[in-house]
Amino acid sequence: MGKKGVNKQSVHGWRLRTHEIIFEADTVWGKWFDILLIACIFLSVIAVMLDSVRSINDVYGAALYRIEWIFTLLFTIEYILRLICIGRPLLYAGSFFGVVDLLAILPTYISLVFPGSQYLTVIRILRVLRVFRVLKLAQYLGEANMLMQALRASRRKIIVFLFAVMTLVVIFGSVMYLVEGEEHGFTSIPHSIYWAVVTLTTVGYGDISPQTDLGKTLACIIMIMGYGIIAVPTGIVTAELTFAKGKTISTQSCPQCSMEGHDFDAVYCKSCGAKL
Repeated sequence: MGKKGVNKQSVHGWRLRTHEIIFEADTVWGKWFDILLIACIFLSVIAVMLDSVRSINDVYGAALYRIEWIFTLLFTIEYILRLICIGRPLLYAGSFFGVVDLLAILPTYISLVFPGSQYLTVIRILRVLRVFRVLKLAQYLGEANMLMQALRASRRKIIVFLFAVMTLVVIFGSVMYLVEGEEHGFTSIPHSIYWAVVTLTTVGYGDISPQTDLGKTLACIIMIMGYGIIAVPTGIVTAELTFAKGKTISTQSCPQCSMEGHDFDAVYCKSCGAKL
């Protein structure tokens, strides 16, 4: 019994030390681990981008391929260690960083079956968001939480707004199809709706344009409406930001679910309830 107790304690201690190094940036080893991880992320993304350049690929393609697999294996080991040292691995796997960490290694393995998919590994650049914890820029995490809070509070208004915009572009597209017709490039209602979307958002590709006076008048009305419509989502989010309250948070990570963004005086995780 004594030996089993010692083994359990040693395993628990190993997981705790691994968690502090991988998930925390408050210790020296944890900070250096994150700095090294971010450097590897940048180097792997650069390697993928260089591999897409034909002239470089013709000369260094084999070397870049090996480098990509080296980084993928390193990130795979890191991902497995994250799952092992966390108390609730499924919660971490389903979190934002857990999904990003998995997507960062999957494309290279998928490329064994579907060549070319390895270029999707540029998604690894999202993992650099951990730099906020490394540099102890917790205040930026607080501002990000305020923005997310405002977006969540305004999502219903934005959904209603987007539905109204979709209704408008369908109506405008259908009217332009009747006014201009196939002889002026408006070959179908979906094609005309595409023109309405491009015009209403003030993008204006110019691949389709009205030729009749009535069509040009309608186009002018849509373009003028576009300037006002673009400002609506900004106003909605801005209004919610005035009511959002920022909190001073720490960079501590929950040992059970890896949740971050806790208050400095937090004792329990606000996501899973585990003790911090």
